[in-house]
Amino acid sequence: MSTREREYELILFGATGYTGLYCAEHIATHLPTDLRWAVAGRSAPKLSAVIDEIKSLNPDRLEPGLEVSSLTSEDLNALAKKTRLLINTVGPYHLYSTPVVEACAKNGTHYVDATGESPWVLEMIRKYHDIAKDNNAIATPESAASDLLVWVLVSLIRDKLNVGTKDIIGTVHEMKARPSGGTLASLMSILDHYTLSQIVESSRAWVMSPIPGPKPLAPRSLSSKLSGVQTVPDLGTLTTGLASGVNSATVQRSWGLQDQGNFYGRRFQYHEYMTVRNAFTGIVVHVALTLGIIALTFPPLRWLLKKIIPAPGTGPTREAARKECLEHRAIATADQDVPGPQRAFARLRWNGSLYQLTGVFLAEAAMVILRHDMVTKSLGGGLLTPAMLGQPYVDRLRSAGLTIESHLMD
Repeated sequence: MSTREREYELILFGATGYTGLYCAEHIATHLPTDLRWAVAGRSAPKLSAVIDEIKSLNPDRLEPGLEVSSLTSEDLNALAKKTRLLINTVGPYHLYSTPVVEACAKNGTHYVDATGESPWVLEMIRKYHDIAKDNNAIATPESAASDLLVWVLVSLIRDKLNVGTKDIIGTVHEMKARPSGGTLASLMSILDHYTLSQIVESSRAWVMSPIPGPKPLAPRSLSSKLSGVQTVPDLGTLTTGLASGVNSATVQRSWGLQDQGNFYGRRFQYHEYMTVRNAFTGIVVHVALTLGIIALTFPPLRWLLKKIIPAPGTGPTREAARKECLEHRAIATADQDVPGPQRAFARLRWNGSLYQLTGVFLAEAAMVILRHDMVTKSLGGGLLTPAMLGQPYVDRLRSAGLTIESHLMD
């Protein structure tokens, strides 16, 4: 049977969770009403409650199916065979979702998730990239904001200047949000599940790229390394960012996947930080993050924190979440061997719940894969990145309310 003849186009696995419900709501209110889809999970009563809740949001659309599935290989293979694409919001991913990726890769089912768990992503690339590629299954984690902003800048420089990009500095310019219980549980669990050497390996530069990466153009100064602080014209004072390693790894994989690094540029480098008010604040943030990460390597502290952090499946109230926001900014330098090479600026902003944004990323990525045949055919399959979905993805996200803008700088 062709995958197009399957019962569903899309199954949302984990629809009863905090992020899953946001994703289900976006599907119900924004995706085409003829979409054949289903919600899936372990509890039929909870899934029925989700269906009842989203039914009122858009009475004109097809009601989703209900699929009860455990995490056994038998159930997951049966689930994967029913759909063209599976969105997975069941985390922590390293604990529960390896068999989900395996089932999708082996059955030629496209796969999208919301993981930021770098050691697990590296493990999945090594285990299932080739299998997914052989079966024309596209799999991508939606760590999308930085990756897409970099792609927008690289594309702008290619289009306007017909050269590669030598360097991009990105920063989380503003973020107001509280983590969900699932996010905190994932952080704690990664340190229990993986060895320190595995975690360090997953954060090594270019480790997720399919080809070796370029050598650094110039090392950071010793004072910048020790303090974590640097000042970048037009971006301000920057310091160490909590998700910089995860985001950089995704960008570096995109570099290697896109025309063997030639589209981005053979000397391309990416560095990500967080914007702070002044150098003192930057030093405090850098030291706090460093000491915090070191402290979390001690099992007794993790045990204690697990007793007090919110439970998985919970998160900020809807009222509190509406006050959240995220803004990324980035500046790119064109690869031009001239004094004062051309620079470009890009900005991405979302006002509202960041878990709602995750649901938007997931649902809109799914629609690109399902409804943009030219993209799907050109990609083939494998464990890819958000940037590989290109301009159709950017366009859909803009239509969903995400601000993405870019321009050459004077």
